[in-house]
Amino acid sequence: MTFPSSPAKIAARMSTTDTREIILEARELTREFEGVKALDRFSFKLHRGEVLGLLGANGAGKTTAMNCLLGLTLPTSGDLFAFGLPLQANRIQILQRSNFSSAYTALPGNLLVWQNLLVFARIYGVPNPKKKIAELMELLEISHLDKRVTGQLSAGESTRVNLCKAFLNDPELLMLDEPTASLDPDIADKVRKVVRKVQRERDIGILYTSHNMRDIEEVCDRVIFLHKGKIVCEGTPSDIVAQSSSDNLEDVFIKIARDGEILDEPKKDPAP
Repeated sequence: MTFPSSPAKIAARMSTTDTREIILEARELTREFEGVKALDRFSFKLHRGEVLGLLGANGAGKTTAMNCLLGLTLPTSGDLFAFGLPLQANRIQILQRSNFSSAYTALPGNLLVWQNLLVFARIYGVPNPKKKIAELMELLEISHLDKRVTGQLSAGESTRVNLCKAFLNDPELLMLDEPTASLDPDIADKVRKVVRKVQRERDIGILYTSHNMRDIEEVCDRVIFLHKGKIVCEGTPSDIVAQSSSDNLEDVFIKIARDGEILDEPKKDPAP
């Protein structure tokens, strides 16, 4: 049994049927570290108004891809575009229309929460920043944290403050790295709903990584699974499950992490 369509064919089919603006694109992106390919000819398109999940086990290439897309790491080869512009040559212009949040990136720990957010609001040139900060803190249900020292927050509180920072400049392109990590189920559910609400209201494109398959099923329109830097499969969460030999997306994740494919090997007929 074989996967019915290669990732390249699926991507090509989707690109021809989706007429929305392409706001982020990678073409044959490759990144090598001492001869080892962390990304191997990685290509994708993210459209305006779409949430695209980037999935894979630790070491699959997600972090390297994010770092390349943020301009923190230069690819060994391949091309990156945002809003139709080459990323490296237009990095400042592109970043002004983008933002990023990670559960593993800390804001300056010695500042109060409101001070941190005000600093970033001024960096981003946000008009009426105090009003904007208050609205976002209320949206993320963290208004009570405004006078807390950032370095004394819990992991879940820090995650929500980081999300607040990421929404400050009304980005058209948002990259979220495990935004519900360290959150309890109730707060994680609220964060997912907030992300979807903001995405739909502002028609933004979101690249979303997570190890929580409930996150992916509820938030993402389309997903890409990486294994050893290569795309294993691409499609809607339900399509990938239907085309696999697994019962749900979590089982697909586990199978790819262990075997590098989404289908079981065909059973051989017993020897006569």
